[in-house]
Amino acid sequence: MTGLLEDIKALKQLRDAQGDKWDNINAEHAARLRRQNRFQTGLDIARYTAAIMRNDMAAYDADSARYTQSLGCWHGFIGQQKMISIKKHFGDTQGRYLYLSGWMVAALRSEFGPLPDQSMHEKTSVADLIEELYTFLRQADAWELNHLFRDLDDAQQAGDDARAESLIRQIDAHQTHVVPIIADIDAGFGNAEATYLLAKKFIEAGACCIQLENQVSDEKQCGHQDGKVTVPHADFIAKINAVRYAFIELGVDDGVIVARTDSLGAGLTQKIAVTDEPGDLGDQYNSFLDGDEIESAAEIANGDVVIKQNGKLVKPKRLASGLYQFKPGTGEDRVVLDCITSLQNGADLLWIETEKPHVGQIAGMVNRIREVCPDAKLVYNNSPSFNWTLNFRQQVFDAWQEEGKDVSAYDRADLMSERYDDTPLGQLADQWTANFQRDAAREAGVFHHLITLPTYHTAALSTDNLARGYFGEDGMLAYVAGVQREEIRQGIATVKHQDMAGSNIGDDHKEFFHGDAALKAGGKDNTMNQFG
Repeated sequence: MTGLLEDIKALKQLRDAQGDKWDNINAEHAARLRRQNRFQTGLDIARYTAAIMRNDMAAYDADSARYTQSLGCWHGFIGQQKMISIKKHFGDTQGRYLYLSGWMVAALRSEFGPLPDQSMHEKTSVADLIEELYTFLRQADAWELNHLFRDLDDAQQAGDDARAESLIRQIDAHQTHVVPIIADIDAGFGNAEATYLLAKKFIEAGACCIQLENQVSDEKQCGHQDGKVTVPHADFIAKINAVRYAFIELGVDDGVIVARTDSLGAGLTQKIAVTDEPGDLGDQYNSFLDGDEIESAAEIANGDVVIKQNGKLVKPKRLASGLYQFKPGTGEDRVVLDCITSLQNGADLLWIETEKPHVGQIAGMVNRIREVCPDAKLVYNNSPSFNWTLNFRQQVFDAWQEEGKDVSAYDRADLMSERYDDTPLGQLADQWTANFQRDAAREAGVFHHLITLPTYHTAALSTDNLARGYFGEDGMLAYVAGVQREEIRQGIATVKHQDMAGSNIGDDHKEFFHGDAALKAGGKDNTMNQFG
């Protein structure tokens, strides 16, 4: 990207080439507008962010301490404020992404109203949210640069050349708020063609990374609910192919595919896999089916299905729904086969949906996968569906018990109790929780840690706290002390909400367009000035 001064020079030449027709166009103003709108299309964003993700994946392969993170965002404003906060507190956005959760789209963005995570929401609403998120991130760029441009104007008017040169360097080195989004396409919302068409919408909106799961599309369940139904590997591979074709067609050749397996908690399948010979992929899938061995045709009832499994005739157990059961206790083996198969057929990253956050459990599966695919890496859901406090307190309790320590002061079934908060067990559990991402990145191959729906919970919690005070005895003090005062003291930019919404940008544009005749909103009577 060229520097601001080079852009101004080039645009002045462009203006002058038009004769006097463009005399009203200020080359510096035009250069500022261009810089505030770095990405022209969603495909520009997808290509830019795909390169970031690929570089981050290579960095993680070299050093597992360089894992990446994200939070799920259900609105463009939430994603924008998250990235503004990251830049404010950490200086840059390196290794920090956005996650787009199908769960939150269903619960918060569907025209049907709140829905469970079962792929019942409008399929295009996810692509619409990708576009919305990037619109807000691009606006954050414009907002931040606009403040730098205003500071530059002040420095130049004051004749402070050193300050002006410093600001130009900051403008030239400006880091965008645009970061990769890992976008949840559920089970593809239909067949492979439907998956391909929807993937194109995602990519055109800016997605460089698409997460696809191996559940049956029309039976899809949240990964933390019961009743999950998986598909044979051939069906899932077809959808991986569909997503890859979409990336290639749109020129995002290094787009990233996350293959999610729900097999650890899924005990059902809709189909018996096609198999041509013993030991092939379909036969391996069918080997997990639960059933009863039979010795004669007389044991076959009307409507029964019979397969050959490990050289024997077996009648798979079929439910009234028509679904088939897997053998109990086979979930982990199926996960390992799923992951190896996905990586061998075009997936870049894995997602293993687990029932608890346990580094040892995750590592046990990943180590088996890495015996075949040494560079296997995970995207892991640090899910709010887990009771993190109870899980880690129980993990510490169990570890201590195995070590022979006295745990008689603790009731394992009641470890959620506040009375354990300041105990050695409670404090160690909190330490394990704080270290979970670092430990899982180092020991269990987790490249990316995300929380699917944290901002769903933060919105509810903060609204509850405000409502309790505002409609209670505190009245207006609940907002002033709990929100506005904290915004001011913590330097939260939204305290100047008019500015965050684009008021100052609009004023500057009016000056570009109208010159001295511009009627601006940011004068002395704007109450935003009360915040300094």
